[in-house]
Amino acid sequence: MPTQQLLRVQNFNVTRDGYGAGHNQRLEQPFGDGMNPAELFSWAGATASWPTRTDPGGSRGLDDYFTRDFKNNIGAEIMGRNKFSPYRGPWEDHADWQGWWGDEPPFHTPVFVMTHHPRPSLTLSDTTFHFIDADAATALARAREAAQGKDVRLGGGVTTVREFLEADLVDTLHVAVSPVELGGPGLRLWETPDDLLDRFHMDVVPSPSGVTHHLFWRR
Repeated sequence: MPTQQLLRVQNFNVTRDGYGAGHNQRLEQPFGDGMNPAELFSWAGATASWPTRTDPGGSRGLDDYFTRDFKNNIGAEIMGRNKFSPYRGPWEDHADWQGWWGDEPPFHTPVFVMTHHPRPSLTLSDTTFHFIDADAATALARAREAAQGKDVRLGGGVTTVREFLEADLVDTLHVAVSPVELGGPGLRLWETPDDLLDRFHMDVVPSPSGVTHHLFWRR
């Protein structure tokens, strides 16, 4: 019997009051007003396995485990357009935009970018971005085919994760809750983690770094 291909949310970061992004996301403020990504992701950046670490050292333990697990058995990623680009609307004025990650994106798999304004596929190193105008189920079917039996990672942002949750397509989630608050306005994943308990089991694991890891899996 073939192994099930899971749709996994991994290392998705929110504030203590549930926000994954602030209001008015733009080139100068990718996470929007009031959101400091250095604070939000400090737990991951401090680990020994952080992919852009240039100096030796870094923490081991729980946070490092989740940082290492980010790419484990992942064959494709799905993301929303707002994760790929700060620009909105048709691509004509920004056709040369190739994402935030430079010539070596960290995905190393096919990536399916959900957008109402498709553009030709873009290959950078061993990552190919496909821009698709599709509903959640169709996007997942395409990503599973490209993943060749491995799992699919749902990369965000908040609107995209919520769309797949509402379509009941997500199998597991790892949400890291950082000890900072936004207070709104912005994009909120939840009012409380208990919002997901009608469909998921949940474990809550605090880390010495101050972040709290929330792990969800289907009932």
